[in-house]
Amino acid sequence: MRVLVVGSGGREHALAWKISRSPLVRALFAAPGNPGIARVATLVPLAATDVAGLVAWVRQNAIDLVVVGPEAPLVAGLVDRLQEAGVPAFGPAAAAAEIEGSKAFAKDVMRAAGIPTAEYETFEEVAPAVAWARARDGRVVVKADGLAAGKGVVVCGDAAEAEAALRAMLVDRVHGGAGARVVVEERLEGPEASCICFTDGERIRLLAAAQDHKRIFDGDRGPNTGGMGAFSPTPNVTPAVAEMVERDVLLPAVRELARRGRPFRGALYAGLMLTPRGPRVLEFNARLGDPETQPILLRMASDVVPALLASARGDLSGAEIAFDPRAAVGVVLAAEGYPGEVARGDAIDGLDGPFDEGVQVFHAGTAADAAGRVVTSGGRVLTVCALGRDLDDAAARAYAATGRIRFRGMQYRKDIGKKP
Repeated sequence: MRVLVVGSGGREHALAWKISRSPLVRALFAAPGNPGIARVATLVPLAATDVAGLVAWVRQNAIDLVVVGPEAPLVAGLVDRLQEAGVPAFGPAAAAAEIEGSKAFAKDVMRAAGIPTAEYETFEEVAPAVAWARARDGRVVVKADGLAAGKGVVVCGDAAEAEAALRAMLVDRVHGGAGARVVVEERLEGPEASCICFTDGERIRLLAAAQDHKRIFDGDRGPNTGGMGAFSPTPNVTPAVAEMVERDVLLPAVRELARRGRPFRGALYAGLMLTPRGPRVLEFNARLGDPETQPILLRMASDVVPALLASARGDLSGAEIAFDPRAAVGVVLAAEGYPGEVARGDAIDGLDGPFDEGVQVFHAGTAADAAGRVVTSGGRVLTVCALGRDLDDAAARAYAATGRIRFRGMQYRKDIGKKP
């Protein structure tokens, strides 16, 4: 098979790394990719959102399967255009991807399907939104309705914080059009978990559960980020909880989207809060998570390509997925200034280790400079992942590898894998 991976982040590097190990694949490409992906795939100089360019390139190069990593090209209709060209693509069509592209739409799907979630309302004006938040003492979560690169969520502790967040989105438009409408919901308490499945629009195959760390500083302090690290499995998702999530969350979402004429094929991600009343959905994503994908795929013992292709073709009935019983921990190394404006162009040393067996360094915000050196080019620069006997062992191995990598202003959390 000839396979194209679309995207350039740590999730896409993990996908390319895993796909490259499949005996079914004879040629692997990535658009636009990054220097880490270039070690396992041929890079194609096309942006992930260049829908017309990607479809033309796929046709010209006889690609058998396209795996779309990030949300932006999904929402932009890349899979729709590939389907029209007769090319199997892993990922939902634009109508189904709206479950991530609009948080208000996602909440509507949850309400219609009876999926447990937080109490909420949707607003386009500041005054009623502030009143709704104040009625709950400001202990709410304010979410930009549209795509905001993982930064459109503010967890508020009091009325002043809630009003500031609402004014920033609805008046100051800090997220542009994505924040022209907001979802305000009650603030839930409990540990979080990420449960992701592959689906063909009818059937699902649940992946190993993971847990990520959103806030920038140790102890879950500071602003939210796209994710500072993740681990799998999470002890909070027991077999009973996983069964409940499959039955009460993922399958109902897939069926409700199908009922609306929006069949979902690809990876459906449920971000959960495990409350004393049971799991509650915080969000749905229309793709694999980042950084959860990195430790999840490190643990995947089976060939991922048959499942990706089966999902794309609409028939997962014969697909089986298996996972290594060991644990995996991924530590994100971020650039100076993240999650705000970041420095770029700093040389990265130590990428070749040496590292212990079971360690993988996945590139995200990296680029090659004129001299061929790998340099920083984004907020989340690398994810250092390691397998271990248990979470403590995997974390120790990941941090040992992290200690061999250096770039100016490098920041990372020291407590990945230690969340309750």
